[in-house]
Amino acid sequence: MIKKHIPNTITCGNLIAGCIAVWFAFQADFHFALLFIVIGAVFDFFDGLSARLLHVSSSIGKELDSLADCITFGFAPSAIVFSFLNSFHIHLPFVPFLAFIMAAFSALRLAKFNLDERQALGFIGLPTPANALFWGALIVGSGEWMKTVPFIGSNLPLLILAGVFISCYLLISKIPMFALKFKTWGWKGNEVRYLFIISCIPFLLLLGISGLAAVITWYVVLSVLTQRRRPV
Repeated sequence: MIKKHIPNTITCGNLIAGCIAVWFAFQADFHFALLFIVIGAVFDFFDGLSARLLHVSSSIGKELDSLADCITFGFAPSAIVFSFLNSFHIHLPFVPFLAFIMAAFSALRLAKFNLDERQALGFIGLPTPANALFWGALIVGSGEWMKTVPFIGSNLPLLILAGVFISCYLLISKIPMFALKFKTWGWKGNEVRYLFIISCIPFLLLLGISGLAAVITWYVVLSVLTQRRRPV
């Protein structure tokens, strides 16, 4: 049956988009790297949706999805950060390679997700797509600007590395984070989701691409603030 191959084909589209994103990242073409991460995220959304609609979910599809996500949302953002750090004249040449620690933690997060049955309607730890979009949007939208800011510019490599380590912690943390999955469209039970969606609009309108990084930051903060009010 042809339909059983449709979700895996879409997943492969995610993987290919991730590979292209990595190539652009190593060329320091961060705009196109982010674009293909977004394209990968679109494929990632539709592969699961198509599997559910066609009733063709499979174990191999689940594993393939994680492999694709590891490239698009683990390796690609790490490559972006690596190339960005490489643009500085850092005396210790190994420093930019520390960015790839984030790829390892992304893989660990994806492996844990596959084994954790508590994450059907929400997440425990930061989802890898959110982390990838944060780093892509931050560097595309604010990378050059941050270099010109007093104190921040002179310490930017250290601040970026600190951010990488924070991301690694969030990826494997036990912090419950909500998912934008609606069982019903009513307000009751979806208060946090609707609050998040509405509050994201000013970030995106005022900050442009950088607003996406602000949205992911707000997502983490809102998850922390509301985690005691809702079950995982």
